[in-house]
Amino acid sequence: MQYMLIFAEPVAEFSARTDPARSESYWGAWGAYIGALQQAGVIVNGDGLLPPDTATTVRVRDGKREVQDGPYADIKEQLGGYFVIEVPDLDAALDWAAKSPSARVGSVEVRPVMPPMQP
Repeated sequence: MQYMLIFAEPVAEFSARTDPARSESYWGAWGAYIGALQQAGVIVNGDGLLPPDTATTVRVRDGKREVQDGPYADIKEQLGGYFVIEVPDLDAALDWAAKSPSARVGSVEVRPVMPPMQP
């Protein structure tokens, strides 16, 4: 079964990506985690995301499109990226989520991927 692991990190942790004093440790932890996922052969796909200030949020209200630069709300955690993994069951997905760097400082949402719609 496929599960999406959605990684959220506190603002301070997210900023470690580009902080010269912390980026090596930050990316080293993610590199080790990604390597373990690859070695286990469970990755289907995934991507990291650029910072929230690069986002654009779209809503349609009363038939009119509203566009807002940046994230849609003031939040304490920022969406950092995701992986779709293929594992036997939810327990295995939860095990992989718990091993991620985000689990120690933020959160990891684990959600089953909806199977393709049949015509």
